[in-house]
Amino acid sequence: MYYEYWCLKKPPFDNVPDPSMYVDTHDSMENAIAETLFAVEEGNDCLAVIVGDVGLGKTLSLRLIIDSLDAGKYRIALITNPDMSFPQLLREMIGQLTGAPCETKKKLDLLESFNRLLFATCEEGKKVLIFIDEANAIAPRNLESLRLLTNMQDDRANLFTIVLAGQKELAKRLEHPSRANLYQRIGTYCRIGKIDSPEKLKDYVETRLRQAGAGNGRIFTADAILALWEHSDEGVPRLINKLCKLCLKAGETNGFREIDGEIVGQVAGRFTRHESPRTGKGPRKKPQQTVLEVKPVETAPQVPAVPADPVPESPGIDSSLGVLPEAVIVPPAEPLPEAPAREAAPEPEDRDPGEAKIGNYRIRIDIPAEILQEAKASNPEYRTRMAGSLAAKTMHENPHLVSSPMTDPVVIWSQIKEAFLRRLGA
Repeated sequence: MYYEYWCLKKPPFDNVPDPSMYVDTHDSMENAIAETLFAVEEGNDCLAVIVGDVGLGKTLSLRLIIDSLDAGKYRIALITNPDMSFPQLLREMIGQLTGAPCETKKKLDLLESFNRLLFATCEEGKKVLIFIDEANAIAPRNLESLRLLTNMQDDRANLFTIVLAGQKELAKRLEHPSRANLYQRIGTYCRIGKIDSPEKLKDYVETRLRQAGAGNGRIFTADAILALWEHSDEGVPRLINKLCKLCLKAGETNGFREIDGEIVGQVAGRFTRHESPRTGKGPRKKPQQTVLEVKPVETAPQVPAVPADPVPESPGIDSSLGVLPEAVIVPPAEPLPEAPAREAAPEPEDRDPGEAKIGNYRIRIDIPAEILQEAKASNPEYRTRMAGSLAAKTMHENPHLVSSPMTDPVVIWSQIKEAFLRRLGA
């Protein structure tokens, strides 16, 4: 198996809601779990909601919440496919809560059975919990039926809590003015976002590797982490898992000892959507060569350019990322001079929009007019992804940009990305 090649005991990046592989670097998910547990255990709320886009961890959040509860205090039903009629939904709830198939057919009889079950559970000293995943699939008319269901409560306490987890469509329905009566019953309303920085993505990847048996978890290089950030739509856990797993498999196939940014980029390229960013239709033109020239500041004596060592293509992996920049790095002859006291030295960006100062280097970016025109006509998200990919490629091919132990590669990547982005949007 591919994970055994990396001396791991189990797959570290399978996209399954496995609580044992949870990593607490996802802040919004942590908050959603804590607030929902409060609604269930202390808040005495009848309804809690978790909303998030696809692939952000809603299902795993529900599993972690359920695993955190004292099984002796609750009867729990977990509905994973609520795209059904309300009587079918009630039969599924009752069947899971009682542990036996529910044969009742009529809605009124089902409501009566559910009500009796609530009070019987209360007499046992327990509470009923209904977790509904993919709640965006609930028919709008069934949302109103769930609201009426919450009326089945004791005068002193709520006999059950419904936890809804779904995509943004669920939020739109709940927040619609016509459902104000339902919206006002929500005790906690949580939104799960992406992993919010490359640093936390690094912790996420390395922690999962350690949980799977890796010693220090350092299989992915610094530029690979930046490439994962870029190609995972900047922190979508499901995309991170998919890319990491495929990269580990590619590493086994090709006999690699580590995963770098080039490998991540080539694997991610297989999932590139071949659509025009302007119309969404038709193939995208292959970009022309983009030239990146890196040279010392103007005041330093000129030093003959020394091309960076070429980085060989990773064998056996197809690339569909297009042509990325090739950089030539010239080491500075001396540190940057201090600006005269009487007048602040202008930043290179102020003198020329095609230049940017990165540490002790001044980077000149020349992009063909056709590519600039295409970038200007595309949407901001496309330009941002293009700039991030170019920055990661540049750092990979010129490792001495971050050779100093005092240099933060994430900061350098961000600066280079912003330089490309300014040029693409100029």
